[in-house]
Parts: sequence; structure tokens; C-alpha cells
Amino acid sequence: MSDETSNLLKLVFPNGFPSAWEYSTAFSDYISRLGTYKVEDLSREPARLNEEKASIHEQTQELAVTNYKTFIETAQCSRDLFTQFNTIEEKLDNLLEDIPEFEKKCQLFGEETSGINNLRRLNSLTLTRNAQLLEILELPQLMNSFINDGLYEDALELASYVRKLHNKHPDVPIFKSIVADVDKAWLLMLHQLLTQLKQELTLPKCLQIVSHLRRMQVFTESELRLKFLQTRNTWLQSCLNAIPKDNANYHLNKTIEVTRVNLFNIITQYRAIFNDDEHSPLASIKSQQVNQNVIFFTWIRDKISDFLATLEHDLNQGVSSIDTILAQCMYFGVSFSKVGCDFRSSLIPIFTNKIVTDFENAINDAIKRFELNMERFTLINKNHSNVPWKNKNEDPLQPPDSLLEFYPIAEFLNNVLTALNELKLCAPIAAAKAVVDSLQHALLVIAKSILVLHGQEQQAFTANAKDAFTRLCMCFADDLVPYIQKCVHIIFPPSNIATVLGVNVQVLQNEGLTFLNKDVIVDPIRHLLPVKITPVLDLVESETKIEASDNRNELTSE
Repeated sequence: MSDETSNLLKLVFPNGFPSAWEYSTAFSDYISRLGTYKVEDLSREPARLNEEKASIHEQTQELAVTNYKTFIETAQCSRDLFTQFNTIEEKLDNLLEDIPEFEKKCQLFGEETSGINNLRRLNSLTLTRNAQLLEILELPQLMNSFINDGLYEDALELASYVRKLHNKHPDVPIFKSIVADVDKAWLLMLHQLLTQLKQELTLPKCLQIVSHLRRMQVFTESELRLKFLQTRNTWLQSCLNAIPKDNANYHLNKTIEVTRVNLFNIITQYRAIFNDDEHSPLASIKSQQVNQNVIFFTWIRDKISDFLATLEHDLNQGVSSIDTILAQCMYFGVSFSKVGCDFRSSLIPIFTNKIVTDFENAINDAIKRFELNMERFTLINKNHSNVPWKNKNEDPLQPPDSLLEFYPIAEFLNNVLTALNELKLCAPIAAAKAVVDSLQHALLVIAKSILVLHGQEQQAFTANAKDAFTRLCMCFADDLVPYIQKCVHIIFPPSNIATVLGVNVQVLQNEGLTFLNKDVIVDPIRHLLPVKITPVLDLVESETKIEASDNRNELTSE
């Protein structure tokens, strides 16, 4: 604004004017037009302005009267707008305060929606791969089907495939679940395979089952050997337990047969499955490892020990035909010698003890019956016997007829001959000494019983009774003892035993092997025997006669 305009305005508006007028275009135009007026126009200008003011005022009043409702509504609307603008301002303030929280929630929502999108995408992908996923999810069920149908080869391949999947995707939970289910089925298959080993199996089937167990890698090689022997032992025990035990003879015969056949089959299966050449003692020493052959031979030793215990138990139950049992057991031992398990030497003590025990029991029974008969026997008032005292033409294998005069001795000899006949069926050389000792003891008991009889009845002896007692003593010393000695040599020929031992017959006689000590037997009644002269024979001639007699006895026994 120019200085002239400013001065003019000060003149026109001495009290000043609103500063907003300076920027008003209409005000500037009016001032410019006012500067062009003449004096007359300027003098009339106030009046014109008043008139225009009054006119405008009237128009305003008229407008207000005419449009008062509009003004009221406008005022009300303005008031409402003001109120609403205040409300909007408050809400905007609140909005500004909540915008950070809203941003956070929007971010969270965005993250959640992105996860939902991923899940939706995964669901869509799952839907498109539904067939493949269904196959994977059915793997445990397929594994169980294979196992129940006995398709162990397919089950092993399937288990290997599942483990490969799990190793490839270890972070996928579904594979962990599938592997856990397959492991459960894996244990079921292991149980089924071990159960099959507890049944009767052929060699190819055993090879197949052990091959599956090896592929399962559940056991080490030593553990697998132990488990194989344990399961097959269970089957063997079930076969043995199925044999009836009512009849000891049948039980023992059947036990020998079942043990021989089944144990031989188990050994054959074991040696076909496990290669023991790799575990020789020398290789074990070099590699500082345990010799795994010990597992097998320890098990075989235990089985043979169990068999020997059963054999000994059944023999003690009163088994007949021991010779037949011995032949079967020896055949059992011979067959096992082919696999390096010959146990025939362990059979000898068992059968020898049984044979000796039975013989000793028979002799003890004969002694008891003899003692009972001697309690009732008497020589008082006994007449001269009609039995011939000596018969030169008698058979050397027949008992002396003179024994018939004294029935306790005759019955004792019958019982001894019965025991010797049973012993002859199966007479091991190892039992010779025990047999001779038992007979020696029995004959010594008889000699003492004769001495007791003499002490009880000698005061009442008549001449006939004294003669009868003398015959009794001579019958015992000259007939019974030599005849029993002859029977012993028939069963145990001295020449054969001397050949086995690598000595001569004289050594056997000196040591008392198969020879009764007649001097000790007759000693209790020696003073009661009549004195007789014994011719002295050449020793060589005596041995020759004994050997000739033994050979004749062998031919007779055959």
C-alpha cells in the first residue's frame, strides 16, 4: 500500500480500521474509486453510504423475517455441527492414541493371516498329495499285515524304507509317529520269529528265521547264538516233557530216542547256521575275543548232563533189560562222536553203579533169606542123607548135588545164581571187583552163620548130627565156594581180564581180581573142618589148567 493511500486512510478512519481490510480487494477498489471523486461527490458520499446501509439493513431485516426458519435451522445446524465437530475431534484424539495399538494388532493379524495362508497352502498341497500321504500313513498297518501273513522279507524291506524316510526328514513329526508304530510291529515280528524257533523246524526254515534275525540287528552274534540255543532248548524240553512218566522203562527208552534225534538235529542246524571256523581257539587268542564255540559246547555239555541225570534217575526206578538200554545209549554216544560230543565214557560209571547196586541188593536179599532159613534149620535128629556125596560124572556147570542136603545153602545158591544170570546179560569189567567183594562178604556171613549154628547145637549133637554138620562144613568149603568161584570166572574170564589189563592170571589172583579169597571165607569154620592133605601142583601147570578151564567155560557160555 502506498504512502498516499495510508495517509488517506488515516484521514478517513482516524480511529483506525480492521487490519483485515488492508488485504481485502473490495476495500482497495473502493479506496481507489473514492480517490477519483470530486468534492461534491465526496460530500454526498456519507449520505449515500448511510442510505445504502439503511437499505441493506432493511433488506437484512426483511430477509431475516422472511427466512427466519432457515436462519434458525442454520443456527441449529451450526450448533450441531459444532457439537459433532467437537465429538469428532475427541474421537480423532482417541483414534490417534489407539493407532499404535492398532498398528500392533494389524501386524499380529498380518502374521496370523500369513500362518493361515501357509496352512491353507499346505492343506491345498496335502489335498493334491493325498494318495501319497495315505500310502505313508498306512505303512504301520501294512507292516502288521506282512508280519501276520508271515511275509518277513517284505516286512524287513518296509522297515528299512521307513527308517530311511525318517533319517531323511527327522524334523517331520508324522515320520516319528510312523517309526514308533513300525518299531512296535518290529518287536512283534521278533517275538513271532523266536516263537517259531521254539517249534519243530527243518534246516531250511531255521536258516531263513536266523537270517531274518540277523537282518533285524537286534542281537549281537554271541547273543544270537545264545538265543538260538535257548529257543531250540525250549522245544527240546517240551518234547521231553510230553513223554509219559508212569512207566520208567518206556520213559527212558523214549527219552533216549527223542534226545538223540532232536539234539542231533539241533546240532546240525547250529553248525549249518553259525560258522565256527572263524572262532577257532587260535583266532580267539590273536583277536583277544571270547571264543564263541564255548557257548555251543557248554550248552551241549548241559544237555548231556541232563540226559545222564535222567538216565540215572530212571535206572534207579527199576528199569528192566539194562543191556538193551546200554546198547541204545552206546549208539547214542557213537552218533554224537561224529559231531565231537562222544560221551560214552560218562555212561560207564552210571551203568556200572546200577549193575553193582542191583547185584549187591540181590546178594543182600539172598543173605537175609539164608539167615531166616538158618533160624529154622537144625541138625539134631537128622538122619543120614540119601543124596550122593560126590558124583564124578556131574556136569561142571551144574551145582553140586551135595548142596540139596542143606536147603538154606541150596536156596542161597539159587538166589546167587539168579543174580549172576542177570549180571551175565550185562557184566562190565569195572564191576568185577565189586561183584567178587559182595560174594566174598556173603560167603563170609554164611561161614559165620554156620559157626553160630555149631555154638547153639553142639551140646545136643548126636553122632549123626556131628556127621551132618561135618558134611555141611565140607559142602560149604569144598562145593559152594569153588562153584561160585567157577560161576564168577564164567562171567569174568580171568584170561580176558588179564589181556585187557596187560597182566597175567597170577597177578589177578594175587590182587584178588575175579578171585575169591577162600582162606578168609573158610577161616571162621576152619577148625571145624576135617584135616585133609592138599597135593602141591606145579604153578605153570595150574595156570594152564585154569586158562583151559576158562576157555571151556567161554565156549559153554556161548
